[in-house]
Amino acid sequence: MKAVTWHGKRDVRVDTVPDPKLVEPTDAIVRITSTGICGSDLHLYEVLGAFIDEGDILGHEPMGVVEEVGSGVTNLKPGDRVVVPFNISCGHCFMCDRGLQSQCETTQVTDRGKGAALLGYTKLYGQVPGGQAEYLRVPQAHYGPIKVPDGPPDERFVYLSDVVPTAWQAVDYAAIPEGGTVVVFGLGPIGQFCCRIAKHRGAGKVIGIDLVPERLAKAAAAGVVTYDTREHKYLGDVIREATGGRGADSVIDAVGMEAHGAPVGRLAQNLVALLPDPIGAKITEKAAVDRLSVLYAAIDCVRRGGTISLSGVYGGMVDPLPMMELFDKQITLRMGQANVRRWIDDIMPLITDSADPLGVEGFATHKLPLAEAPHAYEIFQKKQDGAVKILLEPSVA
Repeated sequence: MKAVTWHGKRDVRVDTVPDPKLVEPTDAIVRITSTGICGSDLHLYEVLGAFIDEGDILGHEPMGVVEEVGSGVTNLKPGDRVVVPFNISCGHCFMCDRGLQSQCETTQVTDRGKGAALLGYTKLYGQVPGGQAEYLRVPQAHYGPIKVPDGPPDERFVYLSDVVPTAWQAVDYAAIPEGGTVVVFGLGPIGQFCCRIAKHRGAGKVIGIDLVPERLAKAAAAGVVTYDTREHKYLGDVIREATGGRGADSVIDAVGMEAHGAPVGRLAQNLVALLPDPIGAKITEKAAVDRLSVLYAAIDCVRRGGTISLSGVYGGMVDPLPMMELFDKQITLRMGQANVRRWIDDIMPLITDSADPLGVEGFATHKLPLAEAPHAYEIFQKKQDGAVKILLEPSVA
């Protein structure tokens, strides 16, 4: 089969690799029809090469059709249309029973001190082959895959793999009061859906912040008040002015380690990337520093007693946090990988509603054949050609 594989910094290729096979009774094989490129895939493309081997298959936002199931999978059959969550969870352990599927104790990568295994995401999370491929072996298929109806296009459902549940959790964790104000930093796909979900769930004012014109325009078209960081040096003052001098009730950081305008953090990450993999990996695990400009801005913008929700991925071990300010402002912090399965029952009625209240259809700015993955990664990383969300379609020649 064809699959998108990692070969080095900013070097992904479409290679011919062996077809996946059933390994465990709880496995399924899915023929992929659509698969997204996520902002966190750019971490692999850019800075996390020390934790990935040449030839590893990327991707964690897939959907498709079941081709084969193991003997332990009784809820799926060949021909079923499914979306595959990015976290691999069993559905019956202590953590899964508490809705913390991203911490599943059955698939936890304990030798790395990490939570549940993830599709297509480095040795830190199990080095499981990903879904940017023609076929995918899905572990824990008795629980993970989400059956969706035939008929509507893939774009109606594919974001259930990661984007929409991640945004839903971010909004839930933000604890926005009814009619309250939320600021969303980062208007990539997660941030865009955070804005839409916050409005749907009753936020009075939704403010989006970014510096990419296409992202700002996309959010504004959805009724979001937007600010371009290039035009406002002191965002905290801007937000306080917009909220009666108090600050936002809630702030969502949908950026994480990829923050623009943080040259010191970027330099540190790039220097580590130049080291031999074993050394770079050890430094990243023990002494990594993120680009924290957005987190600092979030702390500045939130009101006293407010909540900051972190959905952007951070990887630092020695990040300097302004603990005095966090304590003095009595800020609540919530964060973590999305527990995809936890939120599906809440989200599915909106996804299947013919009115499409979250605007999932037409959200992708690019739909490209799998063969064009290297070009897709390049334009996504460089923010070229208006690329906000890219879907790859393995079945398209």
